[in-house]
Amino acid sequence: MHLLITAGPTREFLDPVRFLSNASTGRIGAALAARAKADGHHVTLVLGPGTVQPPEVDALVRVVTAQEMFEAVAEKFDACDALIAAAAVCDYRPASRQPHKIKKADAERVLRLERTTDILAEMAARRTNQILVGFCLESEHLERRAREKLEAKGLDLVVGNRPDAVGADRLDALILDAAGRCERLDGVTKADLAARILDAVAAVAR
Repeated sequence: MHLLITAGPTREFLDPVRFLSNASTGRIGAALAARAKADGHHVTLVLGPGTVQPPEVDALVRVVTAQEMFEAVAEKFDACDALIAAAAVCDYRPASRQPHKIKKADAERVLRLERTTDILAEMAARRTNQILVGFCLESEHLERRAREKLEAKGLDLVVGNRPDAVGADRLDALILDAAGRCERLDGVTKADLAARILDAVAAVAR
């Protein structure tokens, strides 16, 4: 299979040096790419600016912003068999980016935000026969919200986890599928989670 995998955060700039982002390291996406490559798949990894070193893959595309990630995924999507969207893409970006560093002032500043492109929703709208895997990180009502995301976007699988998974060596996770099944994984490594996700993708493909 040709697997298209996204990993890491995005950065949405206010000015040349300041940006909005999140704490994602990119480790789950990198673990997915490494395991998929070891299993003999063709792997394209679209990697945001996290702290992880990318594994050896067939194609590595480095991006910074949500728009760059969207464009990279859109370019590669038609040729893939499955998109595993493990990246933590910023949902919002500053409505305007200042060309020079914003100077400190006594007055308060109001930051206006606008939505970024929902990459997974856009790919779901243009899919032909690709398998789509999303991720859902929630601090409460994890299973319900993961199921809502799966159904709203018409995904094949959703992986759910909590904020304490970010940067952790072990984590608890859920893997939900479109048939209503929910697999609970407790205290797994990210390598083990990657293997289970790829097993679930293979089951959908059969």
